[in-house]
Amino acid sequence: MPVRGARRAAWRRWLAYILAAAGAFYLFCAASLVLLRWVDPPTTAVHIQRRLEAALSARPYRKQYRFVPLSGISPHLRHAVVAAEDARFLHHHGVDWIELRKIIEEEWERGRFRGGSTITQQLIKNLFLTTRGSVVRKAYEFALAPVAELALPKRRILELYLNVIEWGPGVYGAEAAARYYYRVPAARLNREQAARLAAVLPAPLRRRPGRMHERSAEILERMAQMGW
Repeated sequence: MPVRGARRAAWRRWLAYILAAAGAFYLFCAASLVLLRWVDPPTTAVHIQRRLEAALSARPYRKQYRFVPLSGISPHLRHAVVAAEDARFLHHHGVDWIELRKIIEEEWERGRFRGGSTITQQLIKNLFLTTRGSVVRKAYEFALAPVAELALPKRRILELYLNVIEWGPGVYGAEAAARYYYRVPAARLNREQAARLAAVLPAPLRRRPGRMHERSAEILERMAQMGW
């Protein structure tokens, strides 16, 4: 009994430590989101993840990242990304329960679960978490998305998202992506280029804009349907 009791006490202590660490990380993220209303992030968790992965595999790595204001990003790209990634972005509060319910109903019989993350949730993932899928990551995305919506206006959320997301190996943000793929600043991207860039976002390390013919056509059609 004393040994069993000691084990239980040890487990309780470890559980308390884990919960305390999880709570502290949540508060850190929440405070950072408030600060991000005025401060542009110099890096993100996903940026750091990719650098570590390259170092561990001894691969060359060159980071391309330049933060630009939303006014310095083509409206075509803003519209294309919203149409492709989160059509109800302007109408939800961080979690799109309508879209999530639709996805669950569609995928339940297939025995798998796809996507469903809003732009706000994807921003949370990029800023503080990693690309590794897990229940813990999803829990933080759901818990922090409403905080982000309270702390940041929609325009700032979109600005942050377009500037930090991954668009290729070592390529982060709209400005770096526009210059890397099309040799133009983000402000000068045309409609076709914007749709192709938006088409690579679900898998930026595998997809390339020049190959995304069908997906970019779908995005252009959605943009037209949304009045863009």
